Amino acid sequence: MTPAINILKKKKVTYTVHSYQHDSDHASYGLEAVEKLALNPDQVFKTLVASLDDGSLAVAIIPVAHKLNMKLLAKAAGSKKAAMADKAIVEKTTGYVLGGVSPLGQKKQLKTYIDASAAELSSMFVSGGKRGLEIELAPQDLATLTRATFAEICQHE
Repeated sequence: MTPAINILKKKKVTYTVHSYQHDSDHASYGLEAVEKLALNPDQVFKTLVASLDDGSLAVAIIPVAHKLNMKLLAKAAGSKKAAMADKAIVEKTTGYVLGGVSPLGQKKQLKTYIDASAAELSSMFVSGGKRGLEIELAPQDLATLTRATFAEICQHE
């Protein structure tokens, strides 16, 4: 069990675990989940950690096929600037390895923002806390558990 799954059990939230054999040569962890589990890419979300200009960290949960817009994330977080956080800091703060960072069960509660597109979904998929493990749950449940805000944080091509 991962910390993410333990939180869901403890809080009695409805969820489904989906696992697949992770290929370490795959270019994108999120898109690998889409392919191996035959999922809609709009329902599969990646968990990114950004560093804000005040030195704090923020979690951004966005669809795997999209890019995070740093200006929109900074604005949502009430900061002037945001940048991707250093890998070592992300792993130390969340307790998860990159490619397996779950928004749930992190060592430290961080400000969390879920892309607004998730609010329209009946269910979404996020990392279960290790590579090859996805958790399907309702976006509102994820927002409640992570104290997240829904916000427009993706880059629009």
